[in-house]
Amino acid sequence: MDLYKAGRIYRKEGPVLYCPKCRTTVSQMELADKIIESKMVYIKFAENVIIATTRPEMLPACVAIFVNPDDKANSRLIGTEVEVPIFKQKVKIIGDSRVDPEKGSGVVMCCTFGDQTDIDWYKAYNLPLKLIINEEGKITHPYFAGMSVKEAREKIIKDLEGMGLVVKEEKIEHAVNTHERCGTEIEYTVKSQWFIRYLDIKDKLLEMGNAVKWYPEYMKARYTNWVNGLQWDWCISRQRYFGVYFPVWYCKKCGKPAIAREEDLPVNPFVDKPKEKCECGSDEFVPETDVLDTWATSSLTPLINARWGLDEKYRYIFPMSLRPQAHDIITFWAFTTIVKSYLHMGSIPWHDIVISGHGLDPNGRAMHKSLGNIIDPVKYFDKYGADAVRYWASSSSLGEDCAFQEKEIIAGSRLINKMWNIARFIEMNCSSVEEESNNPIDRWITYALYEAINKATKEFDVYNYYQARNAVENFFWAFANDYLEFIKYRVYGKDKSACRTLVYTFLQVLKMFAPFMPFATEKLYQEIFIGNKAINKAFGEVRFRCI
Repeated sequence: MDLYKAGRIYRKEGPVLYCPKCRTTVSQMELADKIIESKMVYIKFAENVIIATTRPEMLPACVAIFVNPDDKANSRLIGTEVEVPIFKQKVKIIGDSRVDPEKGSGVVMCCTFGDQTDIDWYKAYNLPLKLIINEEGKITHPYFAGMSVKEAREKIIKDLEGMGLVVKEEKIEHAVNTHERCGTEIEYTVKSQWFIRYLDIKDKLLEMGNAVKWYPEYMKARYTNWVNGLQWDWCISRQRYFGVYFPVWYCKKCGKPAIAREEDLPVNPFVDKPKEKCECGSDEFVPETDVLDTWATSSLTPLINARWGLDEKYRYIFPMSLRPQAHDIITFWAFTTIVKSYLHMGSIPWHDIVISGHGLDPNGRAMHKSLGNIIDPVKYFDKYGADAVRYWASSSSLGEDCAFQEKEIIAGSRLINKMWNIARFIEMNCSSVEEESNNPIDRWITYALYEAINKATKEFDVYNYYQARNAVENFFWAFANDYLEFIKYRVYGKDKSACRTLVYTFLQVLKMFAPFMPFATEKLYQEIFIGNKAINKAFGEVRFRCI
């Protein structure tokens, strides 16, 4: 409603991206390129007109033919007409620089619609509209009698071959647009849909992207490339069962949309009715049956969490500090959140964005519920503990995928066991820990400790959790394997300074490991630094600063 009042949302009938399997329109951000095997079929339209196409089933929807004006071999055809084989409609041959003379035969047919370029030409040259693919992905032209696209393709190639009109066929591999949710090849149709207009503010969206700090920095390129490549306004209406309703009805008499009043929200257009009559005088309305695109609502999470629209407190925490997310939804969640934040607030949504990778299965594929390749963490929790699994999850650099390896979980489990053993050693031997130390060995480990703290802090300040963990872990093993062995004889001899250095250093280790292994470190902290009276007395003051 905010964007509708600002003139940023509009409803229009026109070409849209459509998934015939999910039976819904989709936006450009929901497309995924897929390499498929196909055929380039060279079809004779006339003696001097050969057209190469991967979609011969679109012949009945052919409305024009294009060649490049600079193509010496074919430019002579511009301005003439040719008859489409089998279907007999006559179409004009037009010159356009977007035709690649080196691709196929250099002569391209424009059909409504086979791809994005067809749509561009349809709009630019005011071409006729011939839709032959319905919302079920079936061909509606009588020649194909309700066949699927692939069935129609096989039939038309066979028929053209029988008529001697196929000059040659080439097996090729090429990229096609698919629906990222189900993997189905995208078709194009014409529907009335709701759009957010943003193609006119691409420069501002790039500016907003640059105002955010990206970790790692190179991930910003995905956002920048996406914005530069935008060709469609954002289609936000979906033909799905579940989703957030549009607060919209249509006048039954004149069809004009009626938008809900802000004071009446939330509304269910199937139950509630507009409070006022339409301008035409009618008081009969039909509800909008489409629902909002998922990203049109999830893009508002910073504003929703800041209680935008409910009170003025949102100004205290908006823009927010941090957005953590994976790299595969930079063009979904990160992009749409920046779009909506700019359109509503003229601001970035958060100052920093941290991009993680994926957990990969043993075959190197990203784990997805839809692929059925999720590693069930529960059995590893039961076997090694949740902290050991968290240890594995922190074993790759920021932005990089993390391959599942049980040996990493085992390494985390061993580290926790080692901490546990040190804690037991402290409990049994360090009953008095109140004396400062000038022993060179104690001074060495203290110096190494502060080096590790500085290194881990520096890495955490830029969200490099793996490097931070390495700094802590490298120090810990030096502490456990070297320092502890050096001072055991002093501890057994009730050296208070050795005990104090040991206990103090162990406290800092727990604090540094806490982000990675919160359960084990909290348990040991409660037992050693809260439950042990002598240690609690010596270090009680520090515990309030712990973690």
